[in-house]
Amino acid sequence: MHDLNLHIFLTWGISLLSILLMLLRPKGLPEAVWISAGAILLVLTHSVTLRNAGHAIYEGHDVYLFLLGMMTLAEVARQEKVFDWIANIAARRADGSAARLFLLIYLAGTAVTVFLSNDATAVVLTPAVLAVVRHAKVKAKPYLLACAFIANAASFVLPISNPANLVVFGEKLPSLMAWLRVFLLPAMASIAVTFVVLRLLSRRDLDCAVEMPEPDGGLSTAGKLSLAGIAMAAMTLTLASAAGWRLGAPTFAAGLLTLALVSTRDRQVWKTTAKGISWPVIALVGGLFIIVEALNGAGMLQVSQAGLSWLMHTADGYAKFIAAFAVALLSNGMNNLPVGLASGISLQRAHSAPIILHSVLIGVDLGPNLSVTGSLATILWLIALRREREEITAWEFLKTGAVVMPLALTAALLLLFSW
Repeated sequence: MHDLNLHIFLTWGISLLSILLMLLRPKGLPEAVWISAGAILLVLTHSVTLRNAGHAIYEGHDVYLFLLGMMTLAEVARQEKVFDWIANIAARRADGSAARLFLLIYLAGTAVTVFLSNDATAVVLTPAVLAVVRHAKVKAKPYLLACAFIANAASFVLPISNPANLVVFGEKLPSLMAWLRVFLLPAMASIAVTFVVLRLLSRRDLDCAVEMPEPDGGLSTAGKLSLAGIAMAAMTLTLASAAGWRLGAPTFAAGLLTLALVSTRDRQVWKTTAKGISWPVIALVGGLFIIVEALNGAGMLQVSQAGLSWLMHTADGYAKFIAAFAVALLSNGMNNLPVGLASGISLQRAHSAPIILHSVLIGVDLGPNLSVTGSLATILWLIALRREREEITAWEFLKTGAVVMPLALTAALLLLFSW
């Protein structure tokens, strides 16, 4: 009994410490270093067997393919300046109005999130937006926050909009039409409420004129091919989702096809894309799968299932709100990928009511808009800001998120319940 308690204590201690170090990043070391180290330590201490660790890594193969495909699409577009072109169009269409520029950037972020995932919005749209607002000589904070918040607020419009969607549903990912019937209206509510609240909170900073950018030369031929590849990929993934296929392989194939298409005009694109892809993200996700496997073996699965059993005997409306807000808050303490993975496993094994599963997914996707620790997309957004020597503190984000997230989550849940 003593050995069992020590084993449980060791598993939870290593796992939670790894996640904490990932969020704090001591000495500036990448997030993947801490998670990978924690996963290796769990195996070395026999907190999880090597066989179970290998199985956990294998279970994430669809997510790895999805991430690699999306990062390839996003990086090719970045190399060919597609996002700079989009941001420049938004600035010129703003017609000298900071408020209109804010709206256009928000709409651009929504489109990128929906069709290229929230990570693409964080990684490649954010630097392009920052370049535009610096040229326009306006305060960057409202526009940068718009990139971060829309990356999560719009991340459940489509299954491809967030890797967490694949994690929560696993092999039981709904078809596109089934997904849209459930999530489209709640997602629209999330997007609209997030915009209104951000706009009100930023009204003073947006009450000014902006300098118009110089007309650019438009997209190069390689840029046009990249844009065509993204459109083709979006169509392919939409069809794959409608057919109920798993999305990892089609996404990866779409990324490679776009890369091959652009390489007919830019022979260096293979090399530059390979350098630009954030490979440690794959190690990070694989490590998180191992950590969740270890925690499930140390009692987390039983606790989760007990909580779900209690929720299923609660009135649907209350259960939905409790489940969504619980995982939303937990996502900010542990990051939404491990929370989504653990929740998905528990929900599938407990055969929970669909209303609980749908509520949990919304909480996992939207909850991270409370703090900078909530999602991989927000962490990548912070990294993008650091590269550009721009800073938005965790406290500034929290002050905004404490207003935005609960209102958007409540609105999304109300529409989910009524629909």
